[in-house]
Amino acid sequence: MVAGLTDMFDTAACPRLIVKVGSSLLVGPDGAVRREWLTSLVADIAARHRAGQEIAIVSSGAIALGARRLKLPKGGRASLEDAQAAAATGQIALSGTWAELLGGEGLTAAQMLVTLDDLEDRRRYLNASATLARLLALRVVPVINENDSVATEEIRFGDNDRLAARVAQAAGAQGVILLSDVDGLYDANPNSNPDAKLIEHVAQIDAGIEAMADGGSASGMGSGGMISKISAAKIATTAGVSLAIVSGKHQHPLARFTETGRGTVFAATGPARARKVWLAGRLSARGSISVDDGAVRALASGKSLLAAGATRVDGDFRRGDLIAIRGPDGQAIARGLAEYDAADAARIAGRRSDEHAAILGYAPRGTLVHRSHMAML
Repeated sequence: MVAGLTDMFDTAACPRLIVKVGSSLLVGPDGAVRREWLTSLVADIAARHRAGQEIAIVSSGAIALGARRLKLPKGGRASLEDAQAAAATGQIALSGTWAELLGGEGLTAAQMLVTLDDLEDRRRYLNASATLARLLALRVVPVINENDSVATEEIRFGDNDRLAARVAQAAGAQGVILLSDVDGLYDANPNSNPDAKLIEHVAQIDAGIEAMADGGSASGMGSGGMISKISAAKIATTAGVSLAIVSGKHQHPLARFTETGRGTVFAATGPARARKVWLAGRLSARGSISVDDGAVRALASGKSLLAAGATRVDGDFRRGDLIAIRGPDGQAIARGLAEYDAADAARIAGRRSDEHAAILGYAPRGTLVHRSHMAML
């Protein structure tokens, strides 16, 4: 590990830390909690807590635990209904286990179940943020999970890697550690290529880094994979939060990471204004506007999106909805709040400002997306 990278996650540099625990680590192949391992992790958390670090846990495992109790096939993931039933049943066991083990270290646990909408809607996001801040200030350890019992296929995070990154934003954390069944990002799939090399430090997530991601999970139990972890890293680092992918296969995984430095660290790219952090981290967009090279350059220099630079409008969005802004290659370069409904945006796309009033039949707004309501990706 490059010298100093693990220091990003110690108490001095990271007063507030989010730790994500994957299903395959918490739940064994028999569907039972791996208590010995979890006890060692809680000891690590308690040690950091005593050193002054505030910690929130994003914990998978409810579906896996519930599926065992209900004797559901395919780990409770055979259908959405099975997953929801398993989550409702398993969440009680999961929360009880965390409360018991944290209590054994003298720590108070709290449970928070969130949906995608809770962090996509601005007012609900601020409410969640305030709750997290108060719990952490009271020296409580929040245990957070997606509310899978009510989430749908269309409206859900889908994995707790991205949820952890979004929780870090809401909590004002400085770091995220993803404990996983892999020990970091490799330049090739280590399961099929013995010469694959661990990437210890990622300063910027570009196309080359994304190409290294593999969609599979080593255990087959969880819903995430390396693709979801890269996505989480993009959300976190854009918000000024450093993120590490670390193996949780060993006892005391947090202490082991501190001692060995083994893992992949994605360095934060710098702090951003709170509203732009929220915009950049949102996962659901109502539509998109594609732009030409000139608009790409203008946006990169801090300008608003003008209709003249738009080449295409997709989706059925309304004014105020979140939309993606895509470059000529189709890649999303920014997210922002639309100033026009999709139909009117399409009518003025590519047209000069002095033409807009005649086309629309009303006094036009100056931009398709204003820079104050836009976040570059």
